[in-house]
Amino acid sequence: MSAQTAALASWAFLPWPAFGLAVTALIYLRGWVKLHRQVPARFGASQLFSFLAGLAAIYLSLASPLDAFASFLLTAHMVQHLLLTMVAPPLILIGSPQLPLLCGLPRRLVSEALRPFLHWRLLKRLVDRLMHPAVCWLLFILSNILWHIPDFYELALRSSGWHKVEHFFFLTTALLFWWHVVQPWPSRGYWPRWAMIPYLLLADLQNTILAAFLSFYDRVAYPTYASAPRFGLSPMADQATAGAIMWVPGSVAFLVPAALIAVQFLSPKGLARPSSRQSVASRHKEKKRAPPAAALPFDLLRVPVLGGIVGSRYFRRTLQIMTLILAAAIVLDGLLGPKLSPMNLAGVLPWTHWRALTVIGLLVVGNLFCMACPFVFVRDLGRKLLPGGMRWPRALSSKWLAVSLIVLYLWAYEAFDLWDKPGITALIVLGYFIAALAVDGFFRGASFCKFVCPIGQFHFVQSLASPFEIKVRRPDICASCRTFDCIKGNASQRGCELELFQPRKSGNMDCTFCLDCIKACPHDNVGILAVRPGKDLVDDPPRSSVRKYSSRPDLAALVLVLTFGAFANAAGMVAPVLSGITRVEQFWNLSSDFAIVTVLSLLCLVIVPAVFALAAAACSSRLAQCSLRENFCRFSMSLAPLGFGMWLAHFSFHLLTAALTPIPVVQRIANEIGLRSGEPGWHVGSLAFYDLPGLELLFLDLGFLLTLYTAWRISGQTASRLRLASFLPWGLLGTALYLAGVWIILQPMEMRGMMMH
Repeated sequence: MSAQTAALASWAFLPWPAFGLAVTALIYLRGWVKLHRQVPARFGASQLFSFLAGLAAIYLSLASPLDAFASFLLTAHMVQHLLLTMVAPPLILIGSPQLPLLCGLPRRLVSEALRPFLHWRLLKRLVDRLMHPAVCWLLFILSNILWHIPDFYELALRSSGWHKVEHFFFLTTALLFWWHVVQPWPSRGYWPRWAMIPYLLLADLQNTILAAFLSFYDRVAYPTYASAPRFGLSPMADQATAGAIMWVPGSVAFLVPAALIAVQFLSPKGLARPSSRQSVASRHKEKKRAPPAAALPFDLLRVPVLGGIVGSRYFRRTLQIMTLILAAAIVLDGLLGPKLSPMNLAGVLPWTHWRALTVIGLLVVGNLFCMACPFVFVRDLGRKLLPGGMRWPRALSSKWLAVSLIVLYLWAYEAFDLWDKPGITALIVLGYFIAALAVDGFFRGASFCKFVCPIGQFHFVQSLASPFEIKVRRPDICASCRTFDCIKGNASQRGCELELFQPRKSGNMDCTFCLDCIKACPHDNVGILAVRPGKDLVDDPPRSSVRKYSSRPDLAALVLVLTFGAFANAAGMVAPVLSGITRVEQFWNLSSDFAIVTVLSLLCLVIVPAVFALAAAACSSRLAQCSLRENFCRFSMSLAPLGFGMWLAHFSFHLLTAALTPIPVVQRIANEIGLRSGEPGWHVGSLAFYDLPGLELLFLDLGFLLTLYTAWRISGQTASRLRLASFLPWGLLGTALYLAGVWIILQPMEMRGMMMH
């Protein structure tokens, strides 16, 4: 393998560092946007770019081929260390991260959790001692020397855990060291500014000594590199090159800021600080430049280019036509193509790629599938011929029918191995088209989407944890509106068919992201706005059409079935469960597992959710002295993020392990219609991915944390005096599900939809 090929193959996706850095970037960006509007002179684009570049440098050092080659090349290891100690920390600190990170956090978290610690005198004293320049300098120097001692260096090479500890020390001590050099606003220096010149020069002296040792030492300093495979570079040449990299770029990193500080100090203005009067005047001037009105949330439709495309009249129809063509191909191949699932579009795309991509879309934006739904496109065409004026029966105007259909689907999926039946899959897709056409062709108000469609209900529930919501930009504009076009429509555009009146709409429940209300609004006052994920699960206002969650046991049942269904669906594919079913089948001398799957489905999807949720609600309501019905309805909603996390973990596993399976299927179809595309590679499937269980656990962890947070917030609203007692039963139920999910993820899982299991 060439060096270039090895480098390209060595890129890794590290879920936890990626997630941590991404969250840090989002928090900083949120705070930076607020501060930029108020104090643009202090927080400009340069601060934002610098901070994000610093985070990118950290991820580059950890996930790029530098980390993979660190065990073979001292040169790569040295570049990695320079990124962590000389590049990332100054860039992060130039971004003045203190205030943006604080402002970017939720206000409640800062006031309730962080403020007591920030005002804790003992902690202040400890931080003050730790942040003294002499302490920061000493920690940085000792860290550099310690981890270059051969015994400690070899320990980090042999153990991935100690390697992470080494990186942690490099980064944290470097942040402390560079803090006094950069002095991010609004911090103040402990020493006079000129003292940073010897501070940097002495640090460079240590760097020079270490670099000279590596460059001129006549033996290999670290035994691992003497026998490690390498690409045409001898161990001694590698060591000398690493020393040169440490010497020259490292010294530049110390000497350039020292020179800049010296120039400032020797200039006529010196390093004079503005007086307090000047500071107040400048702050007053910056405040006058701040916008007087409250800033609006981030709006996806206001993003240049992207917003224009998404808001276009033809965007949704284009998506629907594309998915309709894809659905037609799946139906045709399912009915006419090979009956072996991995060789058929109907066996590959719906059960692996479509499910995973729609859930990822929910995580990133919102209900994208309903926006692009091909069934709605066919229904709209059918309305040209069918009356569509009847009112949906009042007895069925709830989610109970959809709950029953979801239970039926989850049972049938396992009982009839739908994932392995391309013909049946094609018939299901056809049946969906017929049902959408029949229901909405005769009944008004998008009744199929709102009361029948199991796929739509799945996306409604999971989108409750999405980061975007279609909502009004400014409520005061809606208060003066008298036409209500967003729900009634007008001559050129229909309004919301699901009867979600925008001024009273809250959350994504029943919202298909059709954008009709956006296009109908004559005031351009409806957008796709950023919201805090899960916020709608906590609050319980009267919602347009949906009403209060506390009055909707059908919604609670829907959430419970989908949450427990996520764990049941994943558990049905792991080796211990499958072997257990086989043993029971042999013990009872059954000809198939149909009866066992039926009993397990009834147990996992109906009995267990009902018993456990009602038990939790009974304990919670009795301890907190509140209504059983309200407790059951509201706290059941808090389990939605946990279910979403499990669906995301499960579907991402199948997507990444079978990502390439459509390629040979498309090759087969091309060959059958006369296009020469080569022999299909049926054994192609997965993408190389680092730590797939780690990624799954990350998704599950996020869902679990959001569930606990939501339940805790709900308990504060329903029982402020006995909050812990109200929360505890539901917290225990969520924890039990979470532990079950961890066990499921760590088990071997059946590789469905692939030629080789």
